[in-house]
Amino acid sequence: MEKYNLTVANEFILMGITDRPEVQAPLFALFLIIYVISVVGNLGMITLTKVDSRLQTPMYFFLRHLALTDLGYSTTVGPKMLVNFVVDQNKISYHFCAIQLAFFLLFIISELFILSAMSYDRYVAICDPLLYTVIMSPRVCQVLVAIPYLYSTFVSLLVTIKIFTLSFCGYNVISHFYCDSLPLLSLICSNTHEIELIILILAAFDLISSLLIVLVSYLLILIAILRMNSAKGRHKAFSTCGSHLTVVIVFYGTLIFMYMQPKSSHSFDTDKVASIFYTLVIPMLNPLIYSLRNKDVKYALQRKWNNLCNIFL
Repeated sequence: MEKYNLTVANEFILMGITDRPEVQAPLFALFLIIYVISVVGNLGMITLTKVDSRLQTPMYFFLRHLALTDLGYSTTVGPKMLVNFVVDQNKISYHFCAIQLAFFLLFIISELFILSAMSYDRYVAICDPLLYTVIMSPRVCQVLVAIPYLYSTFVSLLVTIKIFTLSFCGYNVISHFYCDSLPLLSLICSNTHEIELIILILAAFDLISSLLIVLVSYLLILIAILRMNSAKGRHKAFSTCGSHLTVVIVFYGTLIFMYMQPKSSHSFDTDKVASIFYTLVIPMLNPLIYSLRNKDVKYALQRKWNNLCNIFL
């Protein structure tokens, strides 16, 4: 097969989730609903935690940035995926594919460490409540989100530039519904050993380091909860951490499945299913799990709704 740099062709073709015509319309409707709920929920969380004075705490500061990263990577992937259901060939330009990969990596890596920061925040709140406001000062919270954003920007640019400076083969069909690193590597004709090693090392570092923070935080939280004398206090602490821990398990589990297995054992069809969970389903669930089950957020929503009703009625 003749080899050439794909910058000449200027486009890829995204294969999408399925090529079965009978399920295109139902899947389009389903994923459109999921994406709309995700956008409304995360935008609502960002707005509510910004404008409501009672939600100006470290916990809701991190929730706002979690919603921002959820909105970021779901929007990076979602609209282009929906287009695939209504066109014969879902084409994406070479440059837009690179931009999509860069932004996806930026937001997904940021979410890993923001989830870790949230675990640390819960640890301080439960294990050292008297010093909570001192330890989790506004400056500390800002640093805990600024570092992930800066680091993820560096990683996303490094991986994207490394991939898109390599030579691609004539076959330009991506076996996925968005431009991800692993499907793109399968189209490269030149030696991919270096970029594969970089991705493996970075993925391992990101997953292991952020997950280690989560595990240590929750181990200390568990010890503190078991030492509580009040059954009501233990139940409240478990209830506070349970939702976050559930999302952490699902989110980290799918990423570990996707990126930490050997290249030879990858199945793109299986990867698509895993990708749907963390690019569309989890961003939809997070506002519900973290927010709508929270009394403070419910009261804040009710107050804002009442204010709107008083203005227009």
